[in-house]
Amino acid sequence: MNRIFAVQSKLLGEIAKYQNDKQERDWPLEWEVIHMVSSAKVGQHLAANRGVDGELAAIACSIHDYGRIVTGKQQNHAEAGYQPVKMFLRACSWFTEEEIELLAHAAKVHSNKTEIGSPLEEVVKDADVLDCYQYGNQPERPEQKLRLEKVRVELKI
Repeated sequence: MNRIFAVQSKLLGEIAKYQNDKQERDWPLEWEVIHMVSSAKVGQHLAANRGVDGELAAIACSIHDYGRIVTGKQQNHAEAGYQPVKMFLRACSWFTEEEIELLAHAAKVHSNKTEIGSPLEEVVKDADVLDCYQYGNQPERPEQKLRLEKVRVELKI
């Protein structure tokens, strides 16, 4: 089975666990599903342009907001998701420990838009900004705006 599909399918199950909770969420669970799938596709395109592993990029983009899924909160969601997403990936049993760390770290730092990280981390950061933009969510912070403009130039959109 394709690992991208497998991770997204398993993540849908995780998201479903929160469907009936009464917790107030900063973003609706429907957004988490849409953003998971579409940011993964954006990430694959960016990875192809940049010579990054497309499968790992799509998976990293799929899981990058795991912290917001489990906490319901935007604030500190990237950092909050680091350990839970590692547990999620281990439970999948499709990844080496090295891959788990690469993927979880990319999720952990994706909100740090001013810091330059590994090529995989940069794909996740840029895919996140572009995917939000394509659904009408305008970047608020200057570093998000700068990333969005650079990605739009790169992809000629």
